[in-house]
Amino acid sequence: MPADSNVEDLILRFNDALNRADVDAMMEMMTQDCVFENTGPAPDGTRFQGQQAVRAFWVAFFKESTNANIQVEEIFACGERCVYRWVYSWGGAQPGHVRGVDVYRVESGKIAEKLSYVKG
Repeated sequence: MPADSNVEDLILRFNDALNRADVDAMMEMMTQDCVFENTGPAPDGTRFQGQQAVRAFWVAFFKESTNANIQVEEIFACGERCVYRWVYSWGGAQPGHVRGVDVYRVESGKIAEKLSYVKG
């Protein structure tokens, strides 16, 4: 079982890569069979599985969200799980923000699941 601080560090490094729109760095931190569940559309979001599908999501996301920024509100880990509360802000013609939570599962030092939930 990974040390909780190692899991938190991995998730924070992943978030730093996300804020840089560095898809290569993000995908290096994810397992080959990774799962990402996006927040939309409601009520269940869209599920992407495997490196190719998850990478394609992030590439498209960063084309649309060129100035996306996610800030930590709270993070805690227990074993292979990590809960991460965040604020996602965007600029542009209609700036705004939304708050949410990601639930991560880590396997062998890499992110195996990133399940995202949003308020509202």
